[in-house]
Amino acid sequence: MTTDPRTGPPPFGDERETLRACLEYHRTTLAMKCEGLTDEELRQRSMPPSTLSLLALVRHMAEVERAWFRRTFEDGRAPMVWSDTVDFQAAYDDSGSDRAEAFRAWEAEVGTSRRIEREAASLDVAGYQPRGEKEVSLRMVLLHVLLEYARHNGHADLLREGVDGVTGA
Repeated sequence: MTTDPRTGPPPFGDERETLRACLEYHRTTLAMKCEGLTDEELRQRSMPPSTLSLLALVRHMAEVERAWFRRTFEDGRAPMVWSDTVDFQAAYDDSGSDRAEAFRAWEAEVGTSRRIEREAASLDVAGYQPRGEKEVSLRMVLLHVLLEYARHNGHADLLREGVDGVTGA
C-alpha cells in the first residue's frame, strides 16, 4: 500500500454527493487492505475460533451490497451470493475461495449498487428490504452500507497488520 488512490468526500458537496463519495472511499479502503497479498495471506484468520479474514470480509461485503441494493430496490428474491438462505455468515467460510472469485463477486455487486444509486431519482426513493420486511429509503441504505464498510474496515486494519505488519490507510 504505497499509494493512496482514495478520494475523500467533497468539503461542501450536497448530501447525495457526500454519501456517494464516503461510500466509495470505504470501498476503496477495503480493496487497498487486500492489495499485494496472496490468496493464502488473504485467508489468514484473526484468531480462533473466528473465521474472520480479509477474503471473508470481501465476500461478506459482496453479500451486504447485494442484500441492501439489489434485493431492496430490484429483486427481493435474488439469491445471496454464497448462501441459499439469507445467511450472511456463509460468506465468512472462505476455505474454497480465492481472490479472483471473491473480488469478481464483490466488484459485480458494487457495480450493481452504483447503478441503482445513480438511477434513483432521489435519496427518498423507497425500496423494500425483505430481511427486515419494511420499506427503506435509498438514503438509509447508503448510510447503512457506509457504516458496514467503516466497521469492517476497522477489522481489515487489524487483519492486514496481523498478516504482514502493514498499517495505515
